[in-house]
Amino acid sequence: MLKLVGVETFYGKIKSLHGVSLEIAAGQLVCILGANGAGKTTILKTISGIVEAEYGTIHFNERRIDRMAAEEIVALGIGHVPEGRHIFPELTVKENLHMGGFLLKDRHILQARLEEVYRHFPVLQEREKQLAGTLSGGEQQMVAISRALMLKPKLLLLDEPSLGLSPILVEDIFDTIKALHESGVTILLVEQNVNHALRIADYGYVLTAGKIFLSGTYDELREEEKVREMYLGEGKYVRRSKLWGAA
Repeated sequence: MLKLVGVETFYGKIKSLHGVSLEIAAGQLVCILGANGAGKTTILKTISGIVEAEYGTIHFNERRIDRMAAEEIVALGIGHVPEGRHIFPELTVKENLHMGGFLLKDRHILQARLEEVYRHFPVLQEREKQLAGTLSGGEQQMVAISRALMLKPKLLLLDEPSLGLSPILVEDIFDTIKALHESGVTILLVEQNVNHALRIADYGYVLTAGKIFLSGTYDELREEEKVREMYLGEGKYVRRSKLWGAA
């Protein structure tokens, strides 16, 4: 479904991505792992057209998209949930979701999509008239995800969905992501929470300094000493339980 080949992205004169190549098949949940500043968010922004790749190509369903405008990429079926949620706090939950369905001209389709989103997140229907800025962090993240789902994307880009949430809410968000994946949504997930991300992912890429460092399944990556050292900043004898949790 999605293929990046040799993608290089700059912010001014500073190169953020160095020849990044990765693939996602339809129906997969793929995660990108890496420390702050590794370039994870830049990959998602480059895919969705927020920033432009200087070199390399990006194909979505065999169509080249790396020179398309962001609104064209959205219309093709790529939804993007940015880091930090970026909901409209002064609008109600329902108004936020309507903003996500801005390309839908038929109000019957818009209402059907709204009802579909509410099936994923029943609490949002209960709070649809509430100002989004008054919701809890977890509920705001649900609004952000739901807003992207309003256009029924073929590919959903999720940027640090667990950031800043309590441990209980982190569990809820990852349960939701897993349920979306099981319902057939293809997902590219950016996360620092290694344990949670890889437990639900089909495949993972590890990014460091703008380059793909390692890739593999959960079982393959959990055995990599380099991954444990990179995330924990400790020596080669770091305890696995700190990164991967109890067996």
